[in-house]
Amino acid sequence: MKNSFSFIAGLFGTTGVAFGALGAHALKQKMQEGIITIDQLSAFDTATKYQLMHAIVLFIIAYINRDKQIKLYNIASYLIVFGVLFFSGSIYMLATQNISGIEAGFIFGPLTPVGGLLLILGWICITIQALKGNDPSF
Repeated sequence: MKNSFSFIAGLFGTTGVAFGALGAHALKQKMQEGIITIDQLSAFDTATKYQLMHAIVLFIIAYINRDKQIKLYNIASYLIVFGVLFFSGSIYMLATQNISGIEAGFIFGPLTPVGGLLLILGWICITIQALKGNDPSF
């Protein structure tokens, strides 16, 4: 797919907004009912923010890289995709385990820092490419 990273950015943006609404309404109600904690709701909100922020970054990289496939931007895109899936995805699972009944903290817990590391590595790739100074013009 020619614009696969733009497509994924769109999916991340769409689901990020949906998850944000879920957290602001349904999960907030579950917190008031004592089913989830304020820490779980806060973690869910953090996951949503990171997902939305990186959806925008992924879209910008896809736009910059549309005509000229720059290796570090391609690597950064993959790192960001998997970083969001691991970081935000694991937090979503951990924050809602009281509701979903899925108690897999031993699986999802370690994915959160791995996802964070992947996001950091993606940003490092973007930084290195920017220092090279041969980006296509807007």
